[in-house]
Amino acid sequence: MKYKTIKLVIGIIIITAFWNNGLKAQFDPMFTQYMNNEMFINPAYAGAKEALAMTLLHRQQWVGFPGRPVTTTFSINTPLYQNKMGLGLAFLNEKIGVLNRNLIYLSYAYRIKTGTRSFLSFGLMGGVHLQLNRLGDVNPTEPGDPVFSANTPLVGTPNFGFGMYFNTDKFYASFSIPRMLDDNITYNSAGTLIKNVSFKLKSWHYYLAAGRMFTISDNFKLKPHAMMKVAINSPIEFDINLDALIIEKLWLGVSYRSKADISALAGIQILPTLLISYSYDYQITPIRKFSGGSHEILVSYIFGYKGKKIISPRYF
Repeated sequence: MKYKTIKLVIGIIIITAFWNNGLKAQFDPMFTQYMNNEMFINPAYAGAKEALAMTLLHRQQWVGFPGRPVTTTFSINTPLYQNKMGLGLAFLNEKIGVLNRNLIYLSYAYRIKTGTRSFLSFGLMGGVHLQLNRLGDVNPTEPGDPVFSANTPLVGTPNFGFGMYFNTDKFYASFSIPRMLDDNITYNSAGTLIKNVSFKLKSWHYYLAAGRMFTISDNFKLKPHAMMKVAINSPIEFDINLDALIIEKLWLGVSYRSKADISALAGIQILPTLLISYSYDYQITPIRKFSGGSHEILVSYIFGYKGKKIISPRYF
């Protein structure tokens, strides 16, 4: 077996071992900058910016590690009917070893105005998971091995989710179950496809998040926020974040992901409508011995909507 193939196989084995011992399979995509990429967590977020908004994110996880996850997402959402509804579309591509999967989701939110500048939204999302294994990229021990002669077929499974989202100009709270179907796609030793899609309450992952903006001075603001993920018979996972906004231009932040990472974030609010931000994760698990950390870059833009001008950054 060639050295490159050995590294790939070892990498996949180690990734699987670490996930099975607490890092969890990425049933749901993992982001450090989840607070700027809400469309993949909560469908009720659609329309919350009160303008057409787009977000592009690219994550390089565990750099230098064979078979590591590489994730790219794009989402777009907009309010409809005088901000009473929201509509969103989200795409994700993720590569882990030979696995290549794509998620496509359409989200709908119904927004209720609860105050002068506060809304409570209820959202539904539905879409499809597409998956294939690029076995043709692996160099087998013996040339002509039929298992590695071609990629597996592209397989699709449906899924859907639910969410609630409350926000004002300075505060937000979120609850969601992004994926309600347990869609398990595997192959046995003979290469036969085994697809199992089921509705299991015990497989649901519940996401709760909240954050608030505090104005310390005209040129300095603090935004603490946190997210917690709860699953039956699993330890509670959480992210705790603290971001600072300096002169409405520079974002600096730190975060902690339970038993996994310590992260640093820096962003530039180029315009009130345009944000570019970067985060770096330092692993506090044994995997740091094999990895150069994780990198994530995000670009977010808010368009004017029906002539409405955005005159200040949208914090939530």
